[in-house]
Parts: sequence; structure tokens; C-alpha cells
Amino acid sequence: MKLADTGLTAEDIKAKAKRYIIETYERFDFVAETAKDMYMYSTDGDAYLDFYAGIAVNSAGNCNEKVVKAIQEQCQDLIHTFNYPYTIPQALLAEKICTTIGMDKIFYQNSGAEANEAMIKMARKYGVEKYGPNKYNIVTAKMSFHGRTFGAMSATGQPDNACQIGFGGMTPGFSYAEFNDLESFREAVSENTIGIMVEPVQGEGGVHPATKEFMTGLRRLCDEKGILLLLDEVQTGWCRTGAVMSYMNYGVKPDIISMAKAMGGGMPIGAICATAEVAGAFTPGSHGTTYGGNPVCCAAALAEIGELLDRDLARNAAEMGDYFCDKLKTLPHVKEVRYQGLLIGVEFDQSIKGVDVKHGCLERKLLITAIGEHIIRMVPPLIVTKEDCDKAFGIIEETVKALA
Repeated sequence: MKLADTGLTAEDIKAKAKRYIIETYERFDFVAETAKDMYMYSTDGDAYLDFYAGIAVNSAGNCNEKVVKAIQEQCQDLIHTFNYPYTIPQALLAEKICTTIGMDKIFYQNSGAEANEAMIKMARKYGVEKYGPNKYNIVTAKMSFHGRTFGAMSATGQPDNACQIGFGGMTPGFSYAEFNDLESFREAVSENTIGIMVEPVQGEGGVHPATKEFMTGLRRLCDEKGILLLLDEVQTGWCRTGAVMSYMNYGVKPDIISMAKAMGGGMPIGAICATAEVAGAFTPGSHGTTYGGNPVCCAAALAEIGELLDRDLARNAAEMGDYFCDKLKTLPHVKEVRYQGLLIGVEFDQSIKGVDVKHGCLERKLLITAIGEHIIRMVPPLIVTKEDCDKAFGIIEETVKALA
């Protein structure tokens, strides 16, 4: 939809949003109208270099041509149906995902939070049915983030985060351990624990990648205790971290994995994949979805995943991540640069606030975000080039020097 077709101005659109939408976000002061590849364009014709990709969603580029075509063609055939009939995009996508990442079964959801809810439910039901009524506790990491629905936010190990404050007691059945501390997780496992749930890279927690020792140790611990390893790859999955899935960087394999974001190329879709044994916990009536596995979303995801794999964008993420982060380390006032592929966090010293860098970059037409008081995060489309990285670096450098 184009602004010119509405008879309204950009200020009219902003006013309507302020009047009718419940706002929980700090808005950027422009109306996004179109986007293509590495850029987003406002109704004023300004071009913004997009190093946020819709929060790690538009990994094959904004409005990727093959994804757009898949959506257009599927909309003409079948937009939605309930999950009783078989549909072609759903079946083809299921095969593509399971064979690519080496898992047995998939269950579709609409988002990352829903995927994590499904993963939690599957693990708990598996534990209760196999071991008894108290075998449902899950150990997660402090400073983790798993979503904003009740089970997912209860799994999130940030009790002081706004996502948990003011809602009453959290869902029981979770305990928390220190990320990248294997002994802390070992101590947190009890006789009622059924699984350990972690992100391979803590994104909202400040971009902290797991060490290989930690990830391989968690797999051994789960095997030793007869419990499940649950990996939240909502943000790290589908080539973002230099491998198709982040767990492949560590040489481990989960019992259940959640995914979303880049999976759909901009359409709302998520999923969990599991081993056949664990997937058997979901029996008729135990879990369901109205929109999960929607034909249009599945067609888009099939095209997006095809682009990510066919263009070897995991390799590009690894190469460009190294290139860009080597440059970022030379910024003034940088305390640490943390990354895995193109999931990047830059922490500054106390003199530089992350939100100020975000706003300064916005003024200079670069889209990034801030997490924590002194940290910025970037998750650009995986088609990013050295030239794009150079331009982004120049803007960030100019911004930081101006702030200092």
C-alpha cells in the first residue's frame, strides 16, 4: 500500500497510529513504505541502510524476489485452510527443513514465542508421560530471552526485565543457571528436571555466544541424566551464525529445536523440530494451531530457505561477520565486540550509551538497535557485502565520535 493511494500524509499516518495503536515500542520518526535488498525506503524517499532486517527476519534481503513470487502465486491458489487437509507447501517445507537439519518431525507455529511454547509443552508432556507427574522442570539460562507469552517469558532468565514485571507469578517449573557455566547447570538439574533449554547465542541478553565446551558439555550432561537438550534457535537459525543452524557450529544435536524469524522471509511462521521419540508426546488434542502451517507462509518459507541454502548465505554470514567485526573493534570507546556470523553486539565503555548510538545512526540513515545501556546490536540481511559493511562502519564511527 502506497501513501499516495490513501490521500493522506505521513503525519496523518503517524497520528492515526498514535491515536489507535497500543504502543509498546519506541518508534522511529518515519513511515516505511517500501524495501528492497539492503535498504528500506520512507514515504519521503529517504533510503535507510538496513542492518536490522526486521529483527533478523529478512535474511535473504528485503522483499526477496523469489519469496515475493511464491507469496503471490500461492495467494491465487489457497490462502488458508484448517489443518485437516494436506497442503502442498506445508508438506514440501516439512521435508526440506527436516532433511536439511537432520531432524525427524516438525510442528508449525506462527512465531518464535509460540515455537518456544510448543517446545516447552512437548518436553513437559514427554517427561510426565515417560517418567511420572513431577518430571516437568526445565533449566534455562540467566539473561536468556525466549519470548513474551507466559510459558516463554517464564523460561526467560531475566526477572528484572520489563517483559516479566507486573504480570503476577510466573509459570512454575523453571529453574535458572549461569550461561556458559556447565557446573551451574549441573547443580540446577534435579530429579524432576526433564530438559535444559538454551540459546546458542544470547541475543537479547547482550549477544553472548555459547562456548564449544559449554554446548558439548550440556549435550553430555543431558545424555548422562537422560534428559532433553532444547535449543532456542528463533534468532540464530537459518544461516545467521555462519552455519545453517547455530548448533552445527558446535557439533551437537538437540532433541527439540525451535525456529522462526529468518525461516519465513518476512511472513509470520515458526516451528519446532524434534526426534521421532520426543515428537510422539504430541498426540491428537494435546496441541494445535489455527494458522500454523498456513499455505502462504509455508510457500514463502520454502522460497526463503531455498535462497539461503542455494546462495550459501551461511558462508557469507561467516565471512562478512569476521570482516565487519574486525572493523568494529577499531571504533573508539569500544569495550568488546561479540558475534557469531552476522549476529553482532558492540559494547561501549561507560561514556557511550547504546540508545544514543542508535539514534545517531538513524539520523545518518542506518538502522540498528540498542540492547542494554551500552550495547548496540546488528543483524543485517545475510546478502550484505563488504561495501555495505564499510558504509555502516563509517556511519557508526562518525556517530560515536560525535557523541564522544
